[in-house]
Amino acid sequence: MSILMVTGIEGASNCAAVVGTQLGVEVDVAEGRKAALAALRRREYLAVVIDDSLAECDPAAAEKICEQAGLAIPMQINFAVSGAARLVREIRAALNRREREQTLARRAAAAAIETELKSTVAGLLLHSQLALSGGGVPAAVADRLRVVADLAGSLRQQLSAPLETRRESHA
Repeated sequence: MSILMVTGIEGASNCAAVVGTQLGVEVDVAEGRKAALAALRRREYLAVVIDDSLAECDPAAAEKICEQAGLAIPMQINFAVSGAARLVREIRAALNRREREQTLARRAAAAAIETELKSTVAGLLLHSQLALSGGGVPAAVADRLRVVADLAGSLRQQLSAPLETRRESHA
């Protein structure tokens, strides 16, 4: 992935080269709204860094760029007072924040899925055991219900085990 810098300042390509080297990513430079929107149509970016002067002179353009940024982190920085070192720090901090947020979101999603699975498995186990305990179930159906109950019980035990234990058993 790469980063898009939207600025018209002189020496932007030199700044982009320094930022790219420091962060270990490719950095593209767009000198204005049209170039930025064209770049955003061509590829995905990790971050879109918009110069404050562009945003202040043409807020609608800055807003349009942010809307078209997709999953890129939109950032607004004053290139006139920020050196390459500050740009690197700001971009690195934003990327680290994004990584932490994504990790937390993945954990929350995994926990929600696990809770839902546990509930479904408990329901399968309960209903298959209730069906087995009732009278008048044909032998063939009872055998299938026992298999379902056994599978649900096994899955329930696996879901109750700590996550590390589950990973080791699947590896």
